[in-house]
Amino acid sequence: MRLEGKAALVLGAGRGIGRAIALALAGQKASVAACLFDGDEGEASRLEADLRRAASPFLLHRADLRRVEEAPRLVAAALAAFGRLDVLVNNIERGGWPVVHGPYVQTQWDLELETTLRAKRWVFAAALPHLKAGGAGAVINLSSIAGLVGRSGPAAPVFNDGYAAASRAVSLLTETWAREAAPEVRVNEIVLGFIETRHGPGTRGWGLLSEAERRAILDHTLLGRLGTPDDVVRAVLFLLRDAPFMTGAVLRLDGGYVLGGERVPPMPKGVLEAGA
Repeated sequence: MRLEGKAALVLGAGRGIGRAIALALAGQKASVAACLFDGDEGEASRLEADLRRAASPFLLHRADLRRVEEAPRLVAAALAAFGRLDVLVNNIERGGWPVVHGPYVQTQWDLELETTLRAKRWVFAAALPHLKAGGAGAVINLSSIAGLVGRSGPAAPVFNDGYAAASRAVSLLTETWAREAAPEVRVNEIVLGFIETRHGPGTRGWGLLSEAERRAILDHTLLGRLGTPDDVVRAVLFLLRDAPFMTGAVLRLDGGYVLGGERVPPMPKGVLEAGA
């Protein structure tokens, strides 16, 4: 997909990964509707200034997407601004760290399901007819390896059960939506590991982990580092620009965390003679 002249809706665009994606798409000369929710006015002002510098049309729209009725309003605002919709980046989630929130209460569980799962569904439903109308649309769902590893191992202080359940459900939606949207719209998913601004130093919970807990996460990651927003941007641009035959796919971007920190040992000499 050539992004110049296309219109993209990016959820969670006020900070971190969503912000980086919105700016990258604007840098590709796409029109960008950036959805914000709970950031402060300073964040919104900085995003607005950066989007202006990109010299592409843009819209900043605040919406609480836990409210189902906000989804069609958001999509309508993007259409009013640009007259079309070609790309949806479904980057919205809320995950309560066990080390921050402790044992679940009902409100925290509901918040994680409402945000990480339900909001994605209703924005997609509102956007799909307009994505299809263009004939070559694309959706990217952002989810988490929490859906694969749950509250276990070095991730146990970070990934709570409800967030993990919601993240796993996103992959089912990705496959279902790919079927519903084809052939006009491709739907793919990026499953994120530990990223600097998501479950990393840029988040509240990271500072509550002990040095040993932080080290265990890195040791369990084959590449030995956290991901960056730029790592995510590169994957997003790949799916949008360079993968026209890919739909219903799940791309894991975790530095090898899911494979674990275990290394392959040297091959034993064995007990048989050579050639036997």
